Amino acid sequence: MKPEIPMIKHVIGTKYNDLSPEAIEKTKIFLLDTIGCSIAGTSGPSAKEILSTAKAWGAAKSSRVWGTHKALPHTSAAIVNAYQIHCLEFDCVHESGVLHPMSTLIGATLTEIDRQQHEGKKVTGKEFIQAIILGIDVSCSIAKSSNAPMRFFRPALTGGFGATASVAKLRRFDEKKLHNALGIYYGQAGGNMQAHIEGSKLLGLQVGFGARNSLVACDLAERNIEGPKDFLTGKYGYFNLMEGEGLYDLDPAWQEWGKASRILEVGHKPFPSGRLTHYAIDALQSLKKKHGFKHKDVRKVICKVPPLTLRLVGRPYKKNAEPNYAKLCLGYICALTLIYGEVSQEDFHPQKLSDKGIGNLAEKIYVEPDENTDLNAFGPQQITVYLKNEQKFAYSSKYAIGHPRNPLSRKQQLDKFFYCWKMAENKIPHKIAENVIHKIDNLEKLKNTTELIDLITI
Repeated sequence: MKPEIPMIKHVIGTKYNDLSPEAIEKTKIFLLDTIGCSIAGTSGPSAKEILSTAKAWGAAKSSRVWGTHKALPHTSAAIVNAYQIHCLEFDCVHESGVLHPMSTLIGATLTEIDRQQHEGKKVTGKEFIQAIILGIDVSCSIAKSSNAPMRFFRPALTGGFGATASVAKLRRFDEKKLHNALGIYYGQAGGNMQAHIEGSKLLGLQVGFGARNSLVACDLAERNIEGPKDFLTGKYGYFNLMEGEGLYDLDPAWQEWGKASRILEVGHKPFPSGRLTHYAIDALQSLKKKHGFKHKDVRKVICKVPPLTLRLVGRPYKKNAEPNYAKLCLGYICALTLIYGEVSQEDFHPQKLSDKGIGNLAEKIYVEPDENTDLNAFGPQQITVYLKNEQKFAYSSKYAIGHPRNPLSRKQQLDKFFYCWKMAENKIPHKIAENVIHKIDNLEKLKNTTELIDLITI
């Protein structure tokens, strides 16, 4: 049997009553987190310019842009909404897949729900929850099956497979239409790591393109346009072409369709920087708390890290770097943690990015490879602080704060949400944030999910 078949049967055949209470609860937790990120992202780099550009891409107003009073064609709104989710590097992560699974998916599905409302159709909260869980199953199962170093940007490319599955579920596709939609999506799939290396704003836009392309795929499949069928393991399918021929193993994930909910493997990002930097943040916070040293006491820090961390965030410090570059620079992130005790969005404003004190300390952070051979491992990371008085302290960070095995408390989740809410470009009252929390906490009771969208548009 081709691997596409059990995946498609899982999406089409799974009903709401098949979902575990734990998966439903986690879905609501990470939906709240994702909406918070999207509201914060309205003040993100070039967000206004991207929205202004998207307004020229069509006159229809079928879907709203969150945090604004604008409405656009559904494909254009999806680009902007998904960009807002990811542009601050604050959105949740599936570590074993090296994937931000909710960004592309929610960017597409909430936009699709608004489009359906525009056409007089309603999507219930239960239908939305079901679509999210199944889409996450698809994207995370594909992503975690790769054994290759990431060349294409999985949050955009692989995330789009999950978004396509979710939108198809909301449209009540049968197996044939979903198969076509996924193949058509693959024909548009893209997003590479060059934007990541350069710290380009295109990184977040690639997530937006993935969301848009999933909607385009479903639009075409709905009209019975055929897509390629062997899009996963065909000669030029996703795994052989984009991950690397033979550099994958489907068996572990494919044996778990209907048995494991991938949403339970998703974790929070408590800091607005690359997730691979959070292990060092966690370690330095622990060491400072235990030993009481100050940043002025530090002679150097050595971070022994797996190959993925070295490759993606082991980049050299640059003065006056673009925010997206700095968020993915372990030296800069470690310096911030040593000086301020944490990392916040304000640390990526121009005055901080040009600060000599931060820069001098960042140049004392050394990132070195450890002996881990797993090309997709986030941790453990061994962080050793050397003080000027010849003392040294080490900490091995195995599961950074926010990981499913080291989760945020409910208070920490809400603190992050309210912090994001305050970053909105167009300020929205705190009372509405509380209403959003209430709606999501009771999402399975909603008769019309656009009630949630009503609260996050102005």
